[in-house]
Amino acid sequence: MPVKIHQKNSTIIRRCAWVPENDPLYITYHDTEWGVPVHDDKKIFEFLVLESAQAGLSWKTVLHKRNNYKKAFARFNPTQVARFTEQNKKSLMENAGIIRNRQKIEAAIQNAKQFLEVQKEWGSFSTYMWSFVDNTPIQHNIQTLADYPKTIPQAVAWSGDLKKRGFSFLGPTVCYAHMQAVGMVQDHMTCCFKYNQ
Repeated sequence: MPVKIHQKNSTIIRRCAWVPENDPLYITYHDTEWGVPVHDDKKIFEFLVLESAQAGLSWKTVLHKRNNYKKAFARFNPTQVARFTEQNKKSLMENAGIIRNRQKIEAAIQNAKQFLEVQKEWGSFSTYMWSFVDNTPIQHNIQTLADYPKTIPQAVAWSGDLKKRGFSFLGPTVCYAHMQAVGMVQDHMTCCFKYNQ
């Protein structure tokens, strides 16, 4: 599939081929967030909640519900989410603005608890997470959509460790998507304007 060429005024902007041309929210996400290294624990937790909610669905679906998730999940504060009660779970299941999947909701709460445990052990979740790529983003040379792997060994290793620690809905494919989102892996296509940034 050829790279997407988006024209803004007289400027031609080449983006990754998977970016929808008619979705300003998705374009902004691609241009300003995806692949930018993240070390802030709160932002990392946000991506973990959203990525685990995406499992089996499209990122577009989750991205368009992001603000609803922010309100529903205490502005992605892991300490507050870890304290969610059965009443909170009931409210979340009745919230049409998010993906109402009981297992994913329970996973987000359980993952918040484990997230806090990792912070205690490592000082920050970021330090723990980035250790799986030796603190240096992996650079891929993606030329076509077919070049994207389903996962990578580092994501498999990290997912396995997360599972041992009690996290759920963070399998190798989801972990790889998370690693791409937070810049642990640089997967902008070689023809994308973001590739060399």
